[in-house]
Amino acid sequence: MGRVASSGSEMPGGVNSRECSQKRRSKLFKPPHQEGNLSKGKCRAMTSTKTNPGNFFEDFKFGQVITHATPRTVTVGDAALYTSLYGTRFAVQSSDAFAKAIGYPRSPLDDLLTFHVVFGKTTPDISLNAIANLGYASCRFMKPAYPGDTLSATSEVIGLKENSNRETGTVYVRSTGRNQDGEVVLEYVRWVMVRKRDTASPAPTPTVPKPAERVDPAALGAAVPRLERTGYNLALAGSPHLWGDYAAGEKIDHVDAMTLEEAEHQIATRLYQNTAKVHFNQHTEAKGRFGKRIVYGGVVISLARALSYNGLNNAFHLAAINGGRHVSPCFAGDTIYAWSEILEKAELPGRADIGALRVRLVAVKNQDCAAFPLKKDDGNYADGVLLDLDAWVLLPR
Repeated sequence: MGRVASSGSEMPGGVNSRECSQKRRSKLFKPPHQEGNLSKGKCRAMTSTKTNPGNFFEDFKFGQVITHATPRTVTVGDAALYTSLYGTRFAVQSSDAFAKAIGYPRSPLDDLLTFHVVFGKTTPDISLNAIANLGYASCRFMKPAYPGDTLSATSEVIGLKENSNRETGTVYVRSTGRNQDGEVVLEYVRWVMVRKRDTASPAPTPTVPKPAERVDPAALGAAVPRLERTGYNLALAGSPHLWGDYAAGEKIDHVDAMTLEEAEHQIATRLYQNTAKVHFNQHTEAKGRFGKRIVYGGVVISLARALSYNGLNNAFHLAAINGGRHVSPCFAGDTIYAWSEILEKAELPGRADIGALRVRLVAVKNQDCAAFPLKKDDGNYADGVLLDLDAWVLLPR
């Protein structure tokens, strides 16, 4: 029951709680042949149906729009905790003084902190019964978020396809994060493999969206004010290398590494109010496929992004995620390395102050990236590869 009745109060069905408790005590002393008498009374145990079991595959409908619960006001405390968990060092997100010198009103939140908070809002409705988060596409950061902003989220179901085993299906959603003024801060597409409640339930008409291969560079840059280039201090930013210093085809070993601890990944995931069961419940996960909790994939993305500072120090804004895959699971105790390849360079229309690099960001566990591990000769991913992310980042020119 949702509350405990006070002494002498009336319980559902009109039975006095003191009377009911006396009956329960007397039951302990009744011989077995008398116990059946109590079952005819009104003191039967009650079960609640008020909890949220999460949506199963057959609960989703094409075109459905879901408003997700619990808006979140993000504070400087959240930003500080995010920094302590990942060690991100980009100057714009680290220093109000630096941010103001180049045209921001103050230091914005890390782009991925904004992403994870919005993503976390969607979890209870989209992926509480998911087996795997399969991929991302068409993610755009459209407006900076600042400490004190309140973020909320909605999702639209844009695709459904039952899998051949009839036990699961893939759900495609477009999720949108907004601030307290209703302005869109970011949007993204993701697809998730979700369990069915009943394997015999009919399959929906298959609808599989085809996201664009990449976000058009002309759509980038809305979240960056026109930079006061003279205020951009390269020494404080940590590197002299600007947009013009990078070339397509260049590979960068980010050298550094971080070992991920059990408490860290759970604190991070709770910070985003992400409720996916596989990240927290060791009691149930001990019986699962891996025998232990799985690290939320967003933790790996944030670690790789933080590690990329060493080599992409001035790539202060993650403007878009074109696509991405969580190639293999990550667990507490794994040590994460990262490397990047510059896939493309792009000028932004009307912006002589910043340029875009399309970067392939790869995270690897328990081996360094001197050899730039990615795929084997047979086309499958190499052992240890965790993440393959295609993104646009912005740098000063």
